[in-house]
Amino acid sequence: MEHFAPHPKSRFEGFYSKFDLPSGSHIALVICTVPKATKLPPHMVSFTYYPSSGSPIFQREHWVSNIDRVITGPSNAFELKTDFGSMRVAPNGDTTYNLQAPEWGLKATTTSRTAWFPEQNKHTPEGWLVHLPLPLHWHVHSLSSRADFQLSIPSQGINQKGTAAVHQEKNWANSFPSAHVWVQSRDPLSARGICLAGGKILGMHAFLLGYRSPSLSLDFLPPFALAIPISFMSWMISPFMTHTVDYASRLFTLTVSNLFYKIEIRAQAPREGGWFGLGSPFPEGHRKNFCSESFLANVDVMVWQRSVWNWAWKEATSTFMFTSKEFRKYGGV
Repeated sequence: MEHFAPHPKSRFEGFYSKFDLPSGSHIALVICTVPKATKLPPHMVSFTYYPSSGSPIFQREHWVSNIDRVITGPSNAFELKTDFGSMRVAPNGDTTYNLQAPEWGLKATTTSRTAWFPEQNKHTPEGWLVHLPLPLHWHVHSLSSRADFQLSIPSQGINQKGTAAVHQEKNWANSFPSAHVWVQSRDPLSARGICLAGGKILGMHAFLLGYRSPSLSLDFLPPFALAIPISFMSWMISPFMTHTVDYASRLFTLTVSNLFYKIEIRAQAPREGGWFGLGSPFPEGHRKNFCSESFLANVDVMVWQRSVWNWAWKEATSTFMFTSKEFRKYGGV
């Protein structure tokens, strides 16, 4: 199954698109629905224009009357219809955005796709875990897609068009967790990138992580990227993973290994400025400003490989840094 397509039986479903514009600015577009919300707004279209400096941020969250998820053809083609237009996905995965709100407008069409597993387009970062009845599922449709775009924000004097890079993903299932971290960075020149999501789920700490470069394609997921807390102590049991989340310092670190590779990640964003809130889906509807996100994080990555001679770790790649990339944190930790 192509998991970017709608899951009609899920309690919520949210589609996230992040545009990297030629100017160095970004757009975060979220189309999310909680069809059976009990008391909070059920349907959200969120648009955030994020300049390269991190200020001023233009954001509008629209609590629309409905979001229709319509199957439009074979091969999982579908359309999300909102009060302001639509996001339409073709059978080959190309996406057309045609949205016109009172204060902003966005038209874009993707013409390429970098799947999580290029040789297996229908697979998801969760692997076998996607078949379990977990409270939250995560799928990455494209790590980077080329897109022709037109953007208009009259109040900011913004009227742009050109070619952008788009990251596309979605979440679905029952609810967002109470604590969650998401980090995504990609260098288009070197084709290196990192994308991860995880946090507290079912009483444990678990992450899904993918690292891509021209020479390496690595994925980490439970049971390797898993830690079990000890209830009466502050320790966690995990032979393969350690992590810290220090939101006061806007710092996240993660080290995870399998039998042959280890990856170390350090993401830190400025403490002040450059952060914006997003509504997040729960069974009762969207909790406003539950999520905080920055596009000004520095992300350091180091990859290690086991030596065949003494089983010690040796560098598989040089340390490198991504800047002006994403660090998102949900709820408490």
